[in-house]
Amino acid sequence: MNGTDLLRARSRAFLTTRQDAVLGLSHALHADPELAYGEHRAARRITDLVERAGFEVTRGAYGLPTAFSATAGSGELVIGICAEYDALPGIGHACGHNVNGAASVAAALTLAPLADELGITVKLLGTPAEESGGGKVDMLREGAFDDVAAAMMVHAAPSDSVGMSSLAISSWKVGYTGRAAHAAAMPERGVNAADAMMIAQVAIAAYRQQMRPGAVVSGVVTRGGDAANVIPDHTAAEYDCRAVTSEELAELQARVRACFEAGALATGAELALETVGNDYADLRQDFAIGRSYLTAARELGRRVQDLDPTLRGGSTDMGNVSHLVPTIHPMIGYDCGDAIMHNPEFTRYGVTAQADRAVLDGGLLMAWTAIDLATAPDHRRSLLTRLAARRGAPAPAAAGTGAR
Repeated sequence: MNGTDLLRARSRAFLTTRQDAVLGLSHALHADPELAYGEHRAARRITDLVERAGFEVTRGAYGLPTAFSATAGSGELVIGICAEYDALPGIGHACGHNVNGAASVAAALTLAPLADELGITVKLLGTPAEESGGGKVDMLREGAFDDVAAAMMVHAAPSDSVGMSSLAISSWKVGYTGRAAHAAAMPERGVNAADAMMIAQVAIAAYRQQMRPGAVVSGVVTRGGDAANVIPDHTAAEYDCRAVTSEELAELQARVRACFEAGALATGAELALETVGNDYADLRQDFAIGRSYLTAARELGRRVQDLDPTLRGGSTDMGNVSHLVPTIHPMIGYDCGDAIMHNPEFTRYGVTAQADRAVLDGGLLMAWTAIDLATAPDHRRSLLTRLAARRGAPAPAAAGTGAR
């Protein structure tokens, strides 16, 4: 058995001692879902657990009450592990964030006893509001990732995959204000806010033929009027714009904004367009780190296809992290029947035996990937060099692995 195999065996043994606590955390998060920026109990559960394990914990970190930072070790190679724990309105953990968060905690607890030996700092980051708002974007602005050489997390899914991308996204609240009037007695005195929304929707539909491949515009009208005999004086909608890259998203936003402006221009209604939360960038996974994860996953017996950068799915604020820090965001699969993510049926599969296995395997695979990054000289040197370049510092000298 070589040195890496010994480190992996020891890490697996460490995880075994923490297994009950980690799975208990996953089930507790699942049973007590909290929404974006309001995940107070989830953050407390996690920080209490890792603090008892010896981590140095900062609660309410980076200006967010439900964010945290928890570190172990003092090595120059900082491995950032992102824990998500927010749920969806009305349907709880239908995106499996109880699995995501617990797997990240498992990885951090597994690596902590090895951190000094590996010459790493384990930095567990509690990242709220992935489903809505983008806590990681807030935390990026506040410097949470400034010292991180590599970032990682796993995400619950019906099957495993490594290397897929995601779409950049911007979310808007749209409103038109007109003037109410009797629809039959004096319609000429009114300004029809519903017509403004209709014109905007028709303009967006016409624009779809010219949208770049992969672009998606979706929306729902949340208020369309109150009575058939009253000219609507106010309408409201929520819209998402998605594109393959952040650059293409900016182009799409400009064109869709023009469609909403057309509704106002044609009817005389006043347009109010508000950005909701942070824009999410497209996810750009690091293939060198991804290959380490893929190799480990196959050695653990998981079925994972080869890295495929053409695969895309949804949107995530981990995309913004990936534009700054070498990042992986693999999907960790478990049997969900015919359920699809963001559906109430998916929620109930989040505490099955297979979901529990995904928590433990996901944590172990991130730990094994981090071990590889720390002990393989080329990996370690590359990550430290890229971090130095990002921070405007001289490139480090050829570094040892820190492992014995």
